[in-house]
Amino acid sequence: MQHWFTYPNIDPVAFRLGPLALHWYGISYLVGFLVVGLWMARPAGRLRSGLSVDDVQDFLVHALVGVLVGGRIFFVIADIVTRRQLAYYLENPIHVIAVWNGGMGFFGGLVGVLLATALYLRKHPHLTFAVLTDELVMMLPVGIALTRMVNFINDELVGDVCNPDHPWCIAFPNYDGYRYPSQIFEGLLDLAVLPVLLLLARRRPPDGVVGWTWFTLYGVTRSIAELWRQTDLAVGPLTGGQLLALPMIAIGLFFLVRAARSGVRTERAAFADTAA
Repeated sequence: MQHWFTYPNIDPVAFRLGPLALHWYGISYLVGFLVVGLWMARPAGRLRSGLSVDDVQDFLVHALVGVLVGGRIFFVIADIVTRRQLAYYLENPIHVIAVWNGGMGFFGGLVGVLLATALYLRKHPHLTFAVLTDELVMMLPVGIALTRMVNFINDELVGDVCNPDHPWCIAFPNYDGYRYPSQIFEGLLDLAVLPVLLLLARRRPPDGVVGWTWFTLYGVTRSIAELWRQTDLAVGPLTGGQLLALPMIAIGLFFLVRAARSGVRTERAAFADTAA
């Protein structure tokens, strides 16, 4: 069968500066945090949260630490459980923290960000979780989609074998047969959430509605993307990713309805005059 696409074999290293190598993986995280920060630091966002530009930057540092620590811990645990890699990490302990080589778990990163958010809110007791997360999640689809594109470049998180082969499937260098480009599919699903969030935000819904909408929709899109993605763990008909994503839908819907019924909308923080 004639296939439409050939794997592009893009170098995972974007460019080198002497002995230093900058990977696309790191660039995707940098751009993702940049667009999230720019959204949160816009005048309307700062008016609503009451945070200054410096406060937003401080939050992004908290979030970055949460993503890196949580995401890496989740990845290492998953690697040990699904691939029996305990001996490998015991023999090479530096690889436990080797985030520069890739290898991050989204759900661990999400937990890490939630914990970082809770710690940050303790420093800003007048700021609510609902308002902060409404601002935080708006550009997350962009950052997540970029990371999925880099997963494609890195020849990782590939899809299942196409059976029968479809013309849009790709032969990945390190895998047998033609496979679904599940990284691209998932990235496109993530991007499809962005216009939904933008349209919803324009309607100025109650605090928390935007944040819990993203939370719910990520559960939906991830569950769908897992239909094409190769998994190292399955329980019955569900993949490991679906076991974690499906509860997000139920949890998100519960808190989404709760937020919508509250009717509370913050347009201007009581302390917004401190934002600069």
